[in-house]
Amino acid sequence: MMTQALLNPLALALAMGVLMLAANAGAAVPGPADMPAVDQLPVIQELPDLFLMKDGSRVKTKEDWARRRDELKAMILYYEYGRMPPPPGNVTATETESKANDALGATEKKVLLAMGPDRKVQLHVELTIPRGKTGRLPVIVKGDLCWKKIPEEILKAAVARGYIVAEFDRTELAPDKNDRTTGVYPVYPDCDWAAEAVWAWGFHRVVDYLVTQDFVDPAHIAVTGHSRGGKAALLAGALDERIALVVPNGSGAGGAATYRVVHPKGETLERVAKNFPFWFHPRLQTFVSKETRLPFDHHALRALVAPRAVLSTEARGDLWANPTGNQQAHLAALEVYKWLGAADRIGIVYRDGKHEHNLEDWAALLDFADVQFFGKSVARKFDQLPFPDDPKAFSWSAPGGQAK
Repeated sequence: MMTQALLNPLALALAMGVLMLAANAGAAVPGPADMPAVDQLPVIQELPDLFLMKDGSRVKTKEDWARRRDELKAMILYYEYGRMPPPPGNVTATETESKANDALGATEKKVLLAMGPDRKVQLHVELTIPRGKTGRLPVIVKGDLCWKKIPEEILKAAVARGYIVAEFDRTELAPDKNDRTTGVYPVYPDCDWAAEAVWAWGFHRVVDYLVTQDFVDPAHIAVTGHSRGGKAALLAGALDERIALVVPNGSGAGGAATYRVVHPKGETLERVAKNFPFWFHPRLQTFVSKETRLPFDHHALRALVAPRAVLSTEARGDLWANPTGNQQAHLAALEVYKWLGAADRIGIVYRDGKHEHNLEDWAALLDFADVQFFGKSVARKFDQLPFPDDPKAFSWSAPGGQAK
């Protein structure tokens, strides 16, 4: 049976309030006069100080940190992702299919979202909802349906713990190739956003839908993704404060790892710019071989999630995803989490193996979500450094004491 409903306008407005105030990316990107070109920027060899304001002062209070977050978001969007439109505010949802999956103990639901000018933007969402559970349930959103549906063994593990899983195909919004004639690009011609920004925006639109559903707990929404999908998930979580937990997996350069610290066999900015120039804004390509002139690095993206929860799941053998640079980004962002009194909300988990998003990664995600959402005790540790002998790639630290 096919049903359609305009998402409750009041509920949607309330749900988007935090995003509109905290992450109105359409208005956040300053012009060139506020952002120097690469050769006008100073060289910063170490990971840039997250607490150092643009005017040279250092963060001392939570109010200072709020301003610093705005600075970081503006720089990151300008140099790396481009201008994103604000939330459309007119999402409609059409249920196209609903059926029982007895093997999973779940209901599988398919929904078509439509939004934007004349609702020209469409996005399919597939939900796996645990049966026999009462009340509002936590949900994990993944945008990698373009590759394949999440394997049943993983869905079964999530459903058994009471989690809804929502999947969408991010390439419906922007193709994973250098083509700006399809997806959202013709609909928002004034936005210079690159594919990763579009894909992150897609996560936000799925959240727009989820927070209006009476079976979803809006306080317990997690996003995850693998590789390029993990890059998008991290950006989505950094910009949208409705997302309570962010879990990039094997996301590498432009994700949870750093540009400045790269494993010899890891993905570099130069390789990204050559192989996937459409992922990021062309301005980022000007920093190839000049990464030390970037006024930020990706420890900043992880820190933008604070004090909400963030977990990076990685593989020691996944050298392309830069496991050493990931540890450095974690340690630098940890300074912000400690200062905000939220050190238990940031974690890393490394497994043996290769570049994939497997059941072991999802088990770590579910464990961390159980801890963060429900205060459960688990045997797993989330603060074990895989490379304990590596020196820190930064010399700064958080201001003395805890944030006030």
